[in-house]
Amino acid sequence: MDSPRKAVVTGAASGIGRAIAQKLVSDGHQVLAVDLDPDPDGPGVPFRADLTTRQGNRETVTRAIDELGGIDLLVPCAGFQHIAPVGDFSEERWDALVAILLTSPYLLAKYAWDSLVASGRGEIVVIASIHGLVASPFKAGYVAAKHGVVGLTKVLALEGGEHGIRAVALCPGYVRTPLVEAQLPDQARAHLMGEDEVLREVILAPHAVKELIEPSDVADSVAFLLTTAGRAFTGVALPMDLGWSAR
Repeated sequence: MDSPRKAVVTGAASGIGRAIAQKLVSDGHQVLAVDLDPDPDGPGVPFRADLTTRQGNRETVTRAIDELGGIDLLVPCAGFQHIAPVGDFSEERWDALVAILLTSPYLLAKYAWDSLVASGRGEIVVIASIHGLVASPFKAGYVAAKHGVVGLTKVLALEGGEHGIRAVALCPGYVRTPLVEAQLPDQARAHLMGEDEVLREVILAPHAVKELIEPSDVADSVAFLLTTAGRAFTGVALPMDLGWSAR
């Protein structure tokens, strides 16, 4: 096993974030499990924070340093989806998407930077989505924010390199999570289809392999990046998309 890390995982109460927190805890790492509605029985130390605010991000970093004694690893994973045509896209939802998907990873990195430098082996693994590399209709806010966080990850890698900090953006395709399941009704309305048809004709259509990715697959990829075998990866966006971006 790689040496234990002191990690912050956001969106840790469900879906990909929970799977990552569970994998890290199982591998012997310490985890502050951050969520707007944290699970007291979930993996890691639960902590409630509204990551759409500067205060919530600052309090997260402060709590991690107090609780864990420092931060070696940031895994920004919290997020949500909103589906609507550009002309009908809620401006409030746009602001919230940018806040949680782009501004929060920036603030967490900013506030944790000194601790990551002091670690000597700081790592930032952003769960960015394949929508950080490609676009889909009806997802203006999500796609824009995810493209932005891929760019942010590259900057963090360049600035962090001299301090031993590595930064990677993982870009999964559709993962079997509550976030994906929750968007089926909106996708059905947007595409004038039934939900089963949307899953087959819209959700899985870009995947060369017509399967959903499992949250544990993403968690295992995060764990790999923490090993010596993953140490050369920094400043890159890594697709794990079942062939989506091959098109």
